[in-house]
This record gives sequence, C-alpha cells and structure tokens, in this order.
Amino acid sequence: MLKNISLFTFIFLGVFANSQTLGSRLEKKTLALGEVVVFRVLISDLQGKDVVSAPKNELLPFHFEEVKDSINKKPDVYERTIEFAVFEEGKFTIPPLDFKIGGELYQTVPYEVEVINTAQKGDVINDIMKNKEVNLGVQDYWQLYKWYVLGFLILVALIFVIYQIVKYGKRRKDSPVVMTNQTLKDLDQLKKKKYIENGDYRSFYVELIDISRNFITKQYRIPADVLLTDDLIDVMKMNNTISQENEKVVEEIFLRGDLVKFAKTFPDQALMENDFENIKAFVKRSSKDLEFEKLRKDV
Repeated sequence: MLKNISLFTFIFLGVFANSQTLGSRLEKKTLALGEVVVFRVLISDLQGKDVVSAPKNELLPFHFEEVKDSINKKPDVYERTIEFAVFEEGKFTIPPLDFKIGGELYQTVPYEVEVINTAQKGDVINDIMKNKEVNLGVQDYWQLYKWYVLGFLILVALIFVIYQIVKYGKRRKDSPVVMTNQTLKDLDQLKKKKYIENGDYRSFYVELIDISRNFITKQYRIPADVLLTDDLIDVMKMNNTISQENEKVVEEIFLRGDLVKFAKTFPDQALMENDFENIKAFVKRSSKDLEFEKLRKDV
C-alpha cells in the first residue's frame, strides 16, 4: 500500500513539474466599428522549451485586421500581444488557436466578438460646417496669382532675349564686313596651298571660283552657287548691285576658270597671280557696291 502511494505521488509531481500554463485574454468582447483592441496569449513554466505558432500578423482569422503583432519570449515565459480591429458589423469568433510547446499541441479558448456601429442614423455631425463665402479683392487675387504672372513675364522676356541674341548673331555672321573678312581668310588659305608655284592651275581655279561663288551668294544675295557661269553673268548684269568694274573681273576669271577646268587653256603663273589679286581686290571693293546700292534704295 505504501509503495502504491509513493508511485502515485511521483507520477503526480512528474506531471505538474513538466506542465506549462497557457492562458489568453481578450481586452473586450463588444467592439466599436474599427476600434483597436488587444488580445494577449501568455505561456508560463516553459522550462526553455520552444514555442511554435502561426507567423506574425497571421494568427487571427479573416475579418480581424491585425494592426500590431509582437512576440516576447524568455526561457520560462512566452508572451504574444496582438492589436486588431474589425471593420464589419456583426458577430465574429476567435477560434481556438494552436500553439506547439516542445512538440506538444496546446490551444487557447475561443472568444465571441460583437462589432457594433456606434454612429446612429439620427446623429448630428457637428464637425462639418457649411462653406463660408469669401469676397476677394484685386489685392487678394494678386497675392494668389502673382508668382504665376511674374513667372509668365520672365518666360516671355527670356524668349525675347534669346530671339534677339540669335537674330543678332546671325546678322553679324552674315554682315558684309564679316563675310569680306572670312573670304579674305579663305583666299589666304588658298594661297598657302602653293597651287600657283607648283603650276597646278586646275586645282587653283576650281577653289578660286568656289570661294568667289560662295562670296557672291552671301554678299550680294545672288544664287551664284547654283547658276552656270553664263547664267550668273547675265544675272549680275541685270541685278545692277555689282559695279561694272567688279562684273568685268568676275566674268573674265569665271570664263577662264571654265576653260581651265575642261583643259581648253593653260594659264601661266603670272596670269594666275593676276587673277588671284583681282578676286582679292573685288572682295575688298564689294563693300562700296553695297553702300551704293543702299543709297540707291533710300533715294
């Protein structure tokens, strides 16, 4: 008999010595729509055993919107605190929730939750007021829109300045003085190639006439770059912008250049030197032609 009592005492102490206490607590069972409440699960006497449960924010069933899910675990205590809200009216159930402690399954007690809408049909909402009409004056409108107006004016001014800069730059680039200086530089570059000294009369006349055509096109506004020599001579004579002296120089050199191009004449070094200097003098005299043409138009 004493032996049986000792065995029962040992088994009883063994069970209670190795048991864990699982408890849960719901802050309130009647909730307002969207109200946040706390649900807490506490396991004590763990004795270092592992606790396995649903992942964070997945413990509670559908309809229960988890706001915060925190787990605090120590060697002897496990605590899980969930803040949640429900956004539908009605009655909902938190079922028994599974927790494995050291491989053994434990469950919490179920809870019935009722969610009510605290706003009644006849309630008067006092935090929304009727729109108040405000009469705005000129000063008020100016304060509201002044930055838009100033920004628009600055944009217009900027566009105007850019336009003037582009226009002025283009005008300077096409001005008679700039064109004359550029052509004289081109002629100097031609001179440095020593076509005259080397007797390369064909290359010399091809480049000399190309430079002259480009100059006449931009300086006199005559399409010399596309006209044949005979047509160009006729246009110059009818145009009356180029003086007779300059017309004669251009005509003689251009006709000679065509003959050289097709190997119908073979100018010597002295003639090439003379043609080069005549074209150079023509370029320098062109400003007088333009001044005379301007005076003629002003009369």
